[in-house]
Amino acid sequence: MTLNLEELTGFSLDIFIVALAAIVVILLIIVIINGVKMTKLKKKYRIFMSGENAQSLEDTILKRMDQIDELVDSDKENKQKIQTIMDHLDQTYQKVGLVKYDAFNEMGGKLSFSLALLNRKNDGFIINAMHSREGCYTYIKEIINGNSIILLADEEKEALEMAMKSEE
Repeated sequence: MTLNLEELTGFSLDIFIVALAAIVVILLIIVIINGVKMTKLKKKYRIFMSGENAQSLEDTILKRMDQIDELVDSDKENKQKIQTIMDHLDQTYQKVGLVKYDAFNEMGGKLSFSLALLNRKNDGFIINAMHSREGCYTYIKEIINGNSIILLADEEKEALEMAMKSEE
């Protein structure tokens, strides 16, 4: 079987035409898809630019940028205020221990008390108020680093321990 040049050229030409037709169909589909996407994009653009003109869009963007600047400044100010509060917090009395008791056997109702107030460093004081028939006697003892240089009564020790545990 011998092939002549005319048959080979005719066969090749048919394949070439079919291939070109397929490429044209593919390109036509791509053009239609792009047209649909472009229509959607134009619709979104019209919605985005719904103001009177581009100037209104620019004004809106500038307004938002100013708001962002205000928020950044406000954030800095808030951070400074929080730091100031944290710095002062170490000196505030945060830990409390309270023990009520009867100082004298003839008195009832637990009218006497020991109150311990401490800061974060366990510095502070204990107030001891002893109530009797003759009156109320109040004493204060300084606490440094969780200890007192003056001997503490049992109720004062209990109030101090209660205050020191309150941080946990």
